[in-house]
Amino acid sequence: MKPYRELSKEELLQLKTELEARYREAQAKNLHLDMSRGKPSADQLDLSMGMMDVLNSEANLKDSEGVDCRNYGVLDGVREAKELLGEMSEVSPDKIIIYGNSSLNVMYDTVARAMLHGVMGHTPWCKLDKVKFLCPVPGYDRHFAITESFGIEMINVPMTPTGPDMDMVEELVSKDPAIKGIWCVPKYSNPQGITYSDETVRRFARLKPAAEDFRIFWDNAYCVHHLYDDDQDFLIEILGECEKAGNPDLVYKFCSTSKITFPGSGVACIATSPNNLQDIKKQLTIQTIGHDKVNQLRHVRFFKDINGIHEHMRKHAEILRPKFEAVLDTLDRELGGLEIGSWIRPKGGYFISFDAMEGCAKAIVAKCKEAGVVMTGAGATYPYHRDPKDSNIRIAPSFPTKDELAAAADLFVLCVKLVSVDKLLESK
Repeated sequence: MKPYRELSKEELLQLKTELEARYREAQAKNLHLDMSRGKPSADQLDLSMGMMDVLNSEANLKDSEGVDCRNYGVLDGVREAKELLGEMSEVSPDKIIIYGNSSLNVMYDTVARAMLHGVMGHTPWCKLDKVKFLCPVPGYDRHFAITESFGIEMINVPMTPTGPDMDMVEELVSKDPAIKGIWCVPKYSNPQGITYSDETVRRFARLKPAAEDFRIFWDNAYCVHHLYDDDQDFLIEILGECEKAGNPDLVYKFCSTSKITFPGSGVACIATSPNNLQDIKKQLTIQTIGHDKVNQLRHVRFFKDINGIHEHMRKHAEILRPKFEAVLDTLDRELGGLEIGSWIRPKGGYFISFDAMEGCAKAIVAKCKEAGVVMTGAGATYPYHRDPKDSNIRIAPSFPTKDELAAAADLFVLCVKLVSVDKLLESK
């Protein structure tokens, strides 16, 4: 079919009649499907059930250094866990602190620490007149929720195929000392699946911020989350680049096993410079005596090393890949050439980013909900839930079954067509 924009008013009206009939049929199916969040499916969670067997009442619960993991202590995590997540993060274990299950919790604490206590001796952010953060968009809604909750002003930075618009980042950061940080999902970004280019990473490492307490919040959530064995994105390691550039303290790097083992019972970490680690530990030693070392030990004995993680992630990919391809194939087949939407085919991560015609995202999501399919709220991928073009929709294919996903994808493209036709008729 030719692009919808080229259809006459009469053709659009005829098409609308046909689409509305199909939509009523879809509503009659009484669907109850949730594609709103990137949750692993039960099949994915089953992959880690063996982890429940590596420790039992007969197990030796001392780590390699003789620490009894049942007891208090070891603020920064057991050595083997630091080595394992160090391999996953591509940094030395000496640059890591191991936390509990959620990297989001670590990121929240890191912002809260800066607000209350400052960064490495600088004025606490809460005592400043204005604090600002740069937010690559579309981006991760929970990042934006953290900074919004602290009253931090958020500034949109457009994403490009190679990462955030670095010309804009460099200019803003170098001129405004109120800008204290930037959120980044550098590999298989949420929601677009973009991986930052080598040049983008190096430009981040070479930033010259006006604020000495500026930090890059490098959320490497999908560092090992490839969909394909033979076609993977590569991300150069940011901490090493910062050291080369003479900016060793510039980055806080986060990751976790939340979408590798059990999201509610994983382990997370922060990797950063010795100066930053010392600063963090000053506060952390008051906050806790240590995180769950038994769970850290459980992860180490289940995976053994980074090769165990990579093999485990191949099993995840075997479950996720057909789901991603089913949605993408439906988009290609049903919307390709119609010029009413665009999307990116990611090589990893957890989401598909869809850009509808300007002014259509909220209506599409509402239409889907009326027919029983819950999507991520339109606008969620922008600070304050305000998408200036009302066009971006995040699709999360992981949780539904393949049959559910097929039904949801079919309904989604139907809603895209119907809302797009209405939008075009407004201008006829």
